[in-house]
Amino acid sequence: MKQWYQELFSNYAETYESECFVQGTLGEVEFIEKEINHDKNFKILDIGCGTGRHAIELTKRGYSVVGVDLSESMIKKAQEKATAEGLEIEFRQADARNLPFEGEFDLVIMLCEGGFPLMETDEMNFQILQNAAKALKPEGKLIFTTLNGLFPLFHSVKDFINSHSETQTNRANNFDLMTFRDHNQLELEGDDGQTMTLDCNERYYVPSEITWLLKSLNFQKIDILGCKLGEFSRDDVLTTEDYEMLVVAEL
Repeated sequence: MKQWYQELFSNYAETYESECFVQGTLGEVEFIEKEINHDKNFKILDIGCGTGRHAIELTKRGYSVVGVDLSESMIKKAQEKATAEGLEIEFRQADARNLPFEGEFDLVIMLCEGGFPLMETDEMNFQILQNAAKALKPEGKLIFTTLNGLFPLFHSVKDFINSHSETQTNRANNFDLMTFRDHNQLELEGDDGQTMTLDCNERYYVPSEITWLLKSLNFQKIDILGCKLGEFSRDDVLTTEDYEMLVVAEL
């Protein structure tokens, strides 16, 4: 049986391109470049690369990038986009919980909830962090976004989703305070024009959890910031108003 995210991303590549939450690529890539001091020698792994928007933009700017995603249709779309722009990028279909890389990359990015924290158990989410850490060289850096557990304590997740997407409708929302998991029914139109109804299960994390998980993987410096679409900044202090948080960690 397919999980909800597998069902979604098998029929969502075209629709995904029009979502408002994927329109901040340029500002996000500028932040990434600052974090690595514009060093073109950096080898970058994009986990949960989706249709390749960050990988493509980074490649245009002279970086070597490998993109991985669980979804065959998303990878196909990423390859088509790269080819159309005359770019050679290695995109491969892979499970973020079981990646073949070890000590190969200077930087790993996981943005816009491409994998973490969509898994159905905390153990599976942790496996993604483990594989990200394993892929890094000594003194490598990890930059990722994740759902901010402080947000649903003060706000309705259902109202947030419904006000920020023209293609998705969030119904039957239930945030569990004991597990910090949000269970909801998502309705949206797939690329085939048919309405999909998905029973979603997403994990929200509080900053102290992320810090503990990363320290257990030997990350030495961990910064957790606020996260604004297309406007990543070290000056953005995380608050309860941030739906996501931006994490920058160094081994």
